[in-house]
Amino acid sequence: MVRGRPHPAALALGRCGTKAHVTAKALAAAALLAEPTPDPTATIGVDCREDALCKQMFDLTGNAWLSESSFWLLVKPLRIILILLIALLIRWATHRMIKRLVRTSTHTSVPTILRPLRERIPNAPGATDPAAVVPERRRQRAEAIGSVLRNAVTAVVFGIAVLLILSELNFNLAPLLASAGIAGVALGFGAQSLVKDVLSGVFMLLEDQYGVGDTVDLGEATGVVEAVGLRITTVRDGRGVLWYIRNGEIIRVGNKSQGWAMVIVDMPIGFAGVEEATSTMRAAAAEVFEDPDLAGHFVEPPDVLGVEQITVDGAVIRTVAKTTADGQFEVGRELRRRLTEALDTTGITARIAATRMFPRPPAPDGEGDTRGGAT
Repeated sequence: MVRGRPHPAALALGRCGTKAHVTAKALAAAALLAEPTPDPTATIGVDCREDALCKQMFDLTGNAWLSESSFWLLVKPLRIILILLIALLIRWATHRMIKRLVRTSTHTSVPTILRPLRERIPNAPGATDPAAVVPERRRQRAEAIGSVLRNAVTAVVFGIAVLLILSELNFNLAPLLASAGIAGVALGFGAQSLVKDVLSGVFMLLEDQYGVGDTVDLGEATGVVEAVGLRITTVRDGRGVLWYIRNGEIIRVGNKSQGWAMVIVDMPIGFAGVEEATSTMRAAAAEVFEDPDLAGHFVEPPDVLGVEQITVDGAVIRTVAKTTADGQFEVGRELRRRLTEALDTTGITARIAATRMFPRPPAPDGEGDTRGGAT
């Protein structure tokens, strides 16, 4: 071996290694050229793969672009239209059901939704028909309840439909629902009084606590109800003042117009004969009960109870009559008039006046007269 010159065997090995390396590179390049270039139209998205129609179209056509386009331009709009149609159908069906509940039935003029109220109707002569006792305001109450139910159904159905449509458009509903929950909590804290008023109004309507035309005692205001709303009740008192009362502020309700009412008439007769006055008043009360114009207002015949109290002016006889709520004042006025006329006709009124003018007979001469002292 000559110093500075490579061995011939080493040169041969180097040449072989170089050729092998070049050959490997050539084979790799040929393999890459032999592989087909991936077609971007041969792949479909996750949404399309999860949809049966889109996947079936891709299987039939083998065209991803056509499948994706049909999915977004045909399938998605059809789904949204189907959601809206189902929502409208559910809303129509529920509204019709609510209207049927509220609507007057064919056999009676009492609304179907208010049928339990017939148990409160007194079994009075001339008032066997429920429509003769149930006032118009209960039908108005039924319509108000139906309106509330229809609005609630509309809000719930279309709220769910909007969420389903957003889901079809691939919106992430989790942040939206979280934001809505936070907004609801904030609104609840800020509008507590409004929510309280509305809920109180709803339960007031459902429980039939009072209605338009009723005479009620609401604490600060007493009078006739002129309007009933979900948030405000309007009452006009005896002086003509119109009160607007928030339903959430009403703690107690005294209804003087619901069911039946009691007419109480106290007649002072002085020191006249109690038995004679009582029998006269009973006869007059019986005539009022038999009056055809007033018979329908009575629940029970009027009753003269007798002496209610004794005062310095004499005895007081009480007469009571159980009537319908609507006929309370008319029966009371007529009963007082008939009792007064009966006492006047029999001469008891004159004796009552005489006893008031002369509370006791004068003492005989010489009695009760003590000179220099008290009598």
